[in-house]
Amino acid sequence: MVDRTVAKRAMLDMPPLSAPEEQALRTVPRELFLPGLELTDVYAEQAVVTKRDQERGVALSSVSAPAIIATMLHRADIRPGHRILEIGSGGYNAALIRELTGAGGDVTSIDIDPEVVDRAGRFLDHAGYRDVHVAAADGEHGFARRAPYDRILVTAGAWDVPPAWRDQLAPGGRMVVPMRIRGLTRCLTLERAAEGHWSCVAVDMCGFVRMQGAGEHWEPMPYLNDEPDRRVGLRLEDGPSADVAALRRALAREPDTVWSGVLVQAEEPTDDQDLWIATAADEWALLTADREAIRSGLVTPTWALGTPTLLNADGTGFAYRTLRRHPTREGRWEFGAIGHGPQARATAERLCDLMAAWDRDLRGRPGPEITLHPVSKPDHRLPAGRVIDKRSTRMVLNWTATTEEEKKEEL
Repeated sequence: MVDRTVAKRAMLDMPPLSAPEEQALRTVPRELFLPGLELTDVYAEQAVVTKRDQERGVALSSVSAPAIIATMLHRADIRPGHRILEIGSGGYNAALIRELTGAGGDVTSIDIDPEVVDRAGRFLDHAGYRDVHVAAADGEHGFARRAPYDRILVTAGAWDVPPAWRDQLAPGGRMVVPMRIRGLTRCLTLERAAEGHWSCVAVDMCGFVRMQGAGEHWEPMPYLNDEPDRRVGLRLEDGPSADVAALRRALAREPDTVWSGVLVQAEEPTDDQDLWIATAADEWALLTADREAIRSGLVTPTWALGTPTLLNADGTGFAYRTLRRHPTREGRWEFGAIGHGPQARATAERLCDLMAAWDRDLRGRPGPEITLHPVSKPDHRLPAGRVIDKRSTRMVLNWTATTEEEKKEEL
């Protein structure tokens, strides 16, 4: 597992793990935290769901895939003697953290679910990490009684950074948080800037179960048809208002397809394109589709769990991103957009224009500069960029900061 993770990071040009990080991954037996599974499943490059809400069909707790665990540990830069708060318990990650802090450190792992806490505590005891403190608590409020912390690692999908995390982080501390940004999840490594806001020093792809409790946030997701196992939905987190009845009629209409001229190789990462469209377009949404809806050709999105989508001006039609093998360029695929309903072609063209802008100005460059500011900070005191308002913070994503700096260097 560790050799595979190290090789993958090198292939993707990611920073190498430190010797202590690599040693921790080799030391902690992952199978002790996932009893009953075959070793091939335990060490596969995938998350393992350990508890599920049967009524809603959503995962409530999991042990993350080895690659994202390694990335979060590396971003946290945990040192011997550090005091650590982990929000979201599974046991395995806390054991890895304990290996990195050493005997002089202190590790606290909390979860809102007492059943998950009990399970994590038992596994940690059995694996020999009895000094890890495990407690039942709502992650939104942190764990003040053992604060301050040098590092806070959040292992659930958060929609915001609540004041408690800021207050419980020691000066010079660092926080690693899977943050939901208009329906997309990115792992943000945050440090407190001298001016008092949070500055993001690294962004990584990730996927996590949602935060529960006071920090829980669910976006509207209307379905556009009623066919079992063939459903198409739209996730509208931080997005526009939509006329659901009109959108359902739009899906039934003949689609209009536009091709962007933007080419990619198979498996080439383009996650920053998703984030660009999400921050550039007010009318943003994410299209989801059951496997049968895709197999039957009802829709052909680039990803079943959430494909970039734009609504038209009045929320009665939409266009989503698609992909085809290029007819003349061997080994290349072309992005396009499929529109449904009123202004179908114009909406598809708008989406293609955004993809072309990414290709022309942003592709292969650093992603946006991301900062988080107090919710009380007025617009005129915020830096330039797309502002996304949350309960406790105002997130700003500025794509021009990095591109303008690179252009100066090129001159």
